[in-house]
Amino acid sequence: MSALGLNQGTAGNVSARWGDRLLITPSGLPYGQMEAADIVDLGFDGRTDHPLAPSSEWRFHRDILRERPDVEAVVHAHPTYCTAFAMCRREIPAAHYMIAAAGGPTVRCGDYALFGTEALSRHALAALEGRTCCLLANHGMIATGPSLDRALWLAVELETLCRQYAVALQVGTPVILSDAEVAEALERFKSYGPRPKPG
Repeated sequence: MSALGLNQGTAGNVSARWGDRLLITPSGLPYGQMEAADIVDLGFDGRTDHPLAPSSEWRFHRDILRERPDVEAVVHAHPTYCTAFAMCRREIPAAHYMIAAAGGPTVRCGDYALFGTEALSRHALAALEGRTCCLLANHGMIATGPSLDRALWLAVELETLCRQYAVALQVGTPVILSDAEVAEALERFKSYGPRPKPG
């Protein structure tokens, strides 16, 4: 995430479904020092025998993976433009067709709650209803996907969309796509995005 410009320091976290458990980055360990053995395996009951503590945000990772069978991986980060809109508690409208990557005509901004809490998990689930990504008020963003590669791709696309929308607001008044135009883009997106190389 650091190399992609999504994160810095020890902020942010990543998880992936692993059978009837999930794998999640540990709490407080800088990414540059992290090794495969440091990834925490966590039960859906929130328990682990791993010597490192799971990310403080394990709850919304667990709840998203539990409630959304279509999701196999979750990326949470604090990239600059996503976080700026989250600080303003503003959703991202359909000012560009790439909004289709979010799964609907907006990227919602979930309500504020303290990090790591059950309340934040509830707000995240509500903001993600019918969507693949969201902002978290005064916090950052969440991107999901059917694979870790796809979730990371979406996280980058969301930060790009937020950056473009921020610039467009400085240039003038962005024109918002109609519901029909968004629906057309959503249909096209069923076969859009990163795919494994054939063969």
